[in-house]
Amino acid sequence: MKIRLFVVGGSHPCATVERALEIKGLPYSTIEFPPPMHMAAMKLLFGERTVPGIQIDGEKITGSRAILARLDELVPEPPLMPAEPDEKAAVIAAEAWGDDVLQPLVRRVLWPSFKANPAVMANYSEGSKLPPIPVPVLKLIAPGVTTLEMRANRASEATYADDLRTLPILLDKVDGWIADGVLDGRQFNVADLQIAASLRLLMTFADLAPIFSGRPCASLALRCFPDAPGHAPVGTIPASLLPAA
Repeated sequence: MKIRLFVVGGSHPCATVERALEIKGLPYSTIEFPPPMHMAAMKLLFGERTVPGIQIDGEKITGSRAILARLDELVPEPPLMPAEPDEKAAVIAAEAWGDDVLQPLVRRVLWPSFKANPAVMANYSEGSKLPPIPVPVLKLIAPGVTTLEMRANRASEATYADDLRTLPILLDKVDGWIADGVLDGRQFNVADLQIAASLRLLMTFADLAPIFSGRPCASLALRCFPDAPGHAPVGTIPASLLPAA
C-alpha cells in the first residue's frame, strides 16, 4: 500500500491523521506545504483548499474524519471506532464536535496570536522538512500570511476574545466525555485523535497552562501526543483576554 500524506507543519488535523497511521502501523511519505501556499496547492491536487489530504494507492481523500474512516476500512485492526452501537454513536458525535467546533477554534486563536507575535511562528516549524525561514524574513512576511489565514479561517479580534473566554466551557465538555468513557479509553478512538490534537496545540501556549492544569483532557492530549508541535511563551496572548483558571 503506497501512502502519501499532504500536510502543513504543526497542523492539528494533520497530526490526527499521522497518529492514526502510526496506530495502524502504515508506512507513508509526507509532502509538506507552507501556509498559506497550501490552499492553492491542495485546491489543485484535491479540489479542496485544506489539509490534510492523502493518496492511498492513487485514491485521494481529504479531511481528517474522512481519512480516519477510510483507514479503518482498509486496516480494521486495531479499530478506531467501537463496534457497540451506543458507544459508536457517542464517539461519532464527539468526533464531529472536535472537527466542527474545536478544530476551527484553535485556528482562530492561533493566527491572531501569530499576527501580534510573528517571531513565535518560527517555534512551530522546528519539526518541518522545509528550509527554515530566518526570523527577520518571517517578520516581513507575517502580516500577509496571518491576514490571509485569518480571513480563510474567519478569525478576527472579536472571535479571538470570544473563543478564549469560552475555552474553559469546551474543556469541561471534553472532561465530561472522559468521565462518561467516550474518550481516553484503553485504546484510542477517532474522537480521541480529533480532540487531543487540537488540545495539544492549545497547550503549547504557556499563557493557557493554568486553565489546562489538572484537567483529564490535558492528560489525554499528552498521552495521545507526547511531543509538542511548538511553543508560545508567556505574553503571547494578551493577559486581558485570558480566561480565569
